[in-house]
Amino acid sequence: MSTPIGTHAMLPQANHDEMAEQLFARDLKIWLGSEVEPLQGQLADAIDPGPQHNDRDAEAFARLHEEPAFLGWAGMFRAAQELMWDDIYRSVHRQKDALNAKAAQAADIGSVTIDPDFTAPAYLVDGHVHMMPGGYALNGDDVTQGAVMDRGGAVYMLGRNGGFMNDGRGATVAGHVFAEYPDLKPLKILELGCGTGASIVPVARAFPDAETYGIDVGSSVLRYAHARASHLGVPVHFVQGDAEHAPFEDESFDLVFSAALFHETSETAIPQILAESYRLLKPGGVVVHLEVPARYDQLNLWAQIRAQVERDYNNEPAWQVATSADYDALMRSAGFADPKIGYQDACFAPAPGQGGFGPESKGVFRSWFIASGRK
Repeated sequence: MSTPIGTHAMLPQANHDEMAEQLFARDLKIWLGSEVEPLQGQLADAIDPGPQHNDRDAEAFARLHEEPAFLGWAGMFRAAQELMWDDIYRSVHRQKDALNAKAAQAADIGSVTIDPDFTAPAYLVDGHVHMMPGGYALNGDDVTQGAVMDRGGAVYMLGRNGGFMNDGRGATVAGHVFAEYPDLKPLKILELGCGTGASIVPVARAFPDAETYGIDVGSSVLRYAHARASHLGVPVHFVQGDAEHAPFEDESFDLVFSAALFHETSETAIPQILAESYRLLKPGGVVVHLEVPARYDQLNLWAQIRAQVERDYNNEPAWQVATSADYDALMRSAGFADPKIGYQDACFAPAPGQGGFGPESKGVFRSWFIASGRK
């Protein structure tokens, strides 16, 4: 069977019934977000304790839990996520043998290095981010957990991050480098928290002369990432490791980046990852950390509450922390003297001469928050 256009050889396919289930879960999530959620915003405004309240957003969030309408919406929000993952998990495991066979047939390019003694951070072991069954840190000799993450990520994003390739964030990272560091010609690149490799592949393609690495915590996801990149003809070296304590020597890389990593870590991990980025960079090297395009103090009341919903109902441990952090101060504390803090236009075909970086967000999936700097 040929690979469908806009996908790749490792992406698990869905039969008729599975596709219907996944589309239903997707459409349920869209309906909850577009038709029901605005009413929750109105309800939040009605019970707003007022801007003079020291913990206005937290107080309103607590009061909403006394409202049946909010409890019903929040329950459906979580149930829709559970339904999506259940549909995808069953579909992927039906194809387990075929996926592992495809992985074995991947081109012999790049590499994957597994550390049998590695211990993942507790916040990734104790809570499964996005409610993905098994979580990021699941270890195994096969590729199924990576397949669950890849298919689930594309459906979860509703196709807005590059369809089933789900690679828009990586392309935007490359676009930011072209826009703000046009003289950078990286020969060695590292992604922290690379997941299935969806973001590292477009970066590697944008800088084909570079030797490219990605680290993450789960061996199954990394095995899948290697097979995925190899089938796409992109040589990437995947290594099991922790972004807070990366298994590489000082000053090893010309470009270090992450793509929506911080909101899945912890309050103490964010400054440590920034310090680690500085350690890993060669003098003159560049760091680019991409995050969701929201700053907590600039959000209206419902949007602030929505961040707490993600934290409590979707296992996003540091959503509020990541969108509240003072990245200018944190970057300077890590050693970056003149950080660039702003928003990069979403991009799917980065090229030299790229622009689109500035102080204003153009909205979700139309731009991404960026904190970057040079060592």
